[in-house]
Amino acid sequence: MKKDNNRKSGGKRMRKQDLLNNIVSFLQSQARQSFNYKQIAFGIGVENPAQRLDVLNALDELVAADDILEVDLGKYKAKSNRGAENIGTFVRRSNGKNAVIIDDEMIMVAERNSMHALNGDKVRVMVSAARRGQDPEARVIEIVEANEQQFVGTVKIDNNVAALVTDSKFLAADIILNRKQLRGAKDGDKAVARIVQWRDDEMNPRGELIDILGRKGENNAEMHAILAEYGLPYRYPEKVEKAAEKITAGITPEEVAKREDFRGVTTFTIDPRDAKDFDDALSVRQLANGNWEVGVHIADVTHYVTPGSIIDKEARQRATSVYLVDRTIPMLPERLSNGICSLRPNEEKLTFSAIFELDDKANVINSRIGRTVIKSDRRFTYEEAQEIIEKGEGDYARELQVLNNLAKELRHRRYQQGALEFDRAEVRFEIDENGKPVSVYFKESKDANKLIEEFMLLANLSVAESIGKVSKTNKKPKTFVYRVHDNPDPEKIGNLSVIASRFGYRLNTEGSAKDINKSVNRLLRDVKGKGEENMLSILAIRSMAKATYTTDNIGHYGLAMPFYTHFTSPIRRYPDMLVHRLLAKYAAGARSADKVKLEDECKHDSEMEQLASNAERASIRYKQVEFMKDRLGEIYDGVISGVTEWGFYVELTDSMCEGLVPVRDLADDYYDFDDKNYCLIGRNHGNRYTLGDRVRVQVARADLERKQLDFALIDDKGNPNKPLEQRKPGKRHERDNRRNKRRTHTKSH
Repeated sequence: MKKDNNRKSGGKRMRKQDLLNNIVSFLQSQARQSFNYKQIAFGIGVENPAQRLDVLNALDELVAADDILEVDLGKYKAKSNRGAENIGTFVRRSNGKNAVIIDDEMIMVAERNSMHALNGDKVRVMVSAARRGQDPEARVIEIVEANEQQFVGTVKIDNNVAALVTDSKFLAADIILNRKQLRGAKDGDKAVARIVQWRDDEMNPRGELIDILGRKGENNAEMHAILAEYGLPYRYPEKVEKAAEKITAGITPEEVAKREDFRGVTTFTIDPRDAKDFDDALSVRQLANGNWEVGVHIADVTHYVTPGSIIDKEARQRATSVYLVDRTIPMLPERLSNGICSLRPNEEKLTFSAIFELDDKANVINSRIGRTVIKSDRRFTYEEAQEIIEKGEGDYARELQVLNNLAKELRHRRYQQGALEFDRAEVRFEIDENGKPVSVYFKESKDANKLIEEFMLLANLSVAESIGKVSKTNKKPKTFVYRVHDNPDPEKIGNLSVIASRFGYRLNTEGSAKDINKSVNRLLRDVKGKGEENMLSILAIRSMAKATYTTDNIGHYGLAMPFYTHFTSPIRRYPDMLVHRLLAKYAAGARSADKVKLEDECKHDSEMEQLASNAERASIRYKQVEFMKDRLGEIYDGVISGVTEWGFYVELTDSMCEGLVPVRDLADDYYDFDDKNYCLIGRNHGNRYTLGDRVRVQVARADLERKQLDFALIDDKGNPNKPLEQRKPGKRHERDNRRNKRRTHTKSH
């Protein structure tokens, strides 16, 4: 979105008709996008807060006159000139609010007009003209492309009827099953099914079972159900495993002769204590000139996995390893990930390496990238390496101290250049032999972790620069895979600045990315240990974009790096395998890769990364609920970590488990949601619950099926002694909140 170049800052108010015309013109110039009122005001050159209210009122008037569309609450776009018949993506919801998305506009579809399309199907629809004061509706006339999908649920067998009661938020109806084709499923089993038929005159689809996961509530069944819910595989195909078994290490004299030999150089790995797939190792030695040579050695996966092979096809589809609370679902067969490719100690391994000559201040004097062979001398856990760093004694103590000192120099320089300093502890569970969580601990990043992180970042930066940086002899860089991180949404940073100012902190929202990031880092340091730390840290994280893979390099905002890629984890990430192949290809003098094809790969890898992340969070939520299920009625301290119109979320201080305090359970008042200030406000008494507030709560409900904890508030603002089911629900005044939501709606990344 571009500003109007003829805009005037400040100035007197526009005449009403000019304002209306400018809004319509702006939306028509951006016909395929929708905007909130702040974005529209910015687009037409209105900055003054009072004039922004004029924009909001003008938008209401234009919507009422049917001159523009309000496609979602507080989101506006130009009226489309499209015809009544269109193709879009169907959105099915278990609450019955089905819709079709056409050019970013969401148009409602009644169930009777849906042709039973499933979520994600590409459909052809007829769109009815909207009557004044009413939204348009669509009717599905053809399912153009069905989105292949499966559903997870619990088998229910009752007399002559069998069904899968689904867990899906995209399907309200149970799936009817043929009793003669239950594959041995019993009542109460977790299972996966697909829909094979859904007649227009039937309320429920008919389906067939794909797999039986196990008994409901059993750990393996529930973890596999989470993976299946996100369309992720939970076992390896036998034919792929067999193909992997035929692969040998192949470290022959002929192969070694093609590579730089590091087998005599001090080399070790540092990984989590339960890791088996060691995909990176560090070597270090002092050169004759006093500088240090540090090698970042990465498992040479693509030497063994050739393009188009059965193993490659499986890895490409998976795109990433998935890390649930109690298990890893590897991208590659274990024969490779934990065996041949894993950089285990005292074994010769083939690697792809980035080698650096560094002075004592970690300035890169020289660097090179190429294929190598190594032999790791030692496998350290992070805890072991940390102890040696702290005590200054133990195996390879000098080498660890040297690497740690260099890493600190690299990190200091990175922060000076404007990299962000988010450092939030991660929750982890100790799991018993049955998969049940028995305790919680926090994963903290110490010097040993940061040491590895800095050298991996350096390798990734150098690899990306080696291809992407334009030189005098290289006018146009060859196509490559980059890991990019876009600038944050200015409106979100603005909101963070406004809220931070209420606590006396100043946050720069204008200037270079370096200036803004330094200001954010200063804020994060200043709030350490303060009551507002959680609130402002959470808001800072939420103001950031998500990192993705692409062939179009825009740099990495969070790391303050103009070039960045993923090179260091090919055992668990397919993009790293792509990078290795491109490096080898270009080193051999090959032409630039097909950009369109490679961009499609990047898009798939980004999507699979997001699915894997969602599954990981779902497994954490499940274990949190399971952990707290035995603690019903217990009281804990916590911090409000999220606020919505249906209540606020509280993160417990001692376990980081998160649960909801429903607004219906706040008995003392009727509460309105103020999303601009991230709070619920009592209408009569003015009590306020805000993001970052410290509260005391009681564990009220633990619903494993929904993976949801409910808390009851324990303080003088509520009434914890009254049974939850007897408390009055808070009334919602949607009309009063409607305008407030419009004013604070932000553009999502």
